[in-house]
Amino acid sequence: TCLPYTTRLDAEMSDVIGQSAQGMPKKSSDTLPESLLSNFFADAVLAEGLKIDPKIDFAMPSTKGGIRVDLPKGPITVSNIFELMPFENELVVCTIKGTEAQRLLQFIAASKGQPVAGLRMKIVDKMPVNVLIGGRAFDPNRNYRVLTSDYVANGGDNALGFKDPLEMKVLGLKVRDALMNFVKGKQAEGKPVTAQLDGRITY
Repeated sequence: TCLPYTTRLDAEMSDVIGQSAQGMPKKSSDTLPESLLSNFFADAVLAEGLKIDPKIDFAMPSTKGGIRVDLPKGPITVSNIFELMPFENELVVCTIKGTEAQRLLQFIAASKGQPVAGLRMKIVDKMPVNVLIGGRAFDPNRNYRVLTSDYVANGGDNALGFKDPLEMKVLGLKVRDALMNFVKGKQAEGKPVTAQLDGRITY
């Protein structure tokens, strides 16, 4: 019978893997240029991605639409992370030309902000201005290495900028597992997961 497996799965899903210092609502992630939830999501995935590939310039690991639920304050279970990221998306690093990076930045601006890390920008008239990547002004003449999901890289949610990457490197890490590893890492340090609004995307 499959009962023991289901029971075991239910038990694993309710395993507490960390703590969240604050509630992170999805609603603000959907409507605002940056939110606690989207910042946490992007920062966590970038932190784990950098462990595998330290030369990543910035990250857009998901679109707003890919972040599915609130992250509640208090204990974080395996189930919370599965609900937050229910898809089997793999992390990839795309090396793209500056002109393509510009298209990606325009997509982020036109869609009123997306979950990003390592990137700061202001949106004026639905266009990106004052763009800083890794603290440096955006340079359309150089290539950028962008951490994203295979879904977004393949044009999911109408994302632009990834059509003809110079290289696409599969990291062998699911977006969900990156989130899980990040939360467990904080727990091992005895720290809760926190997020803050730092003005990375403003109007």
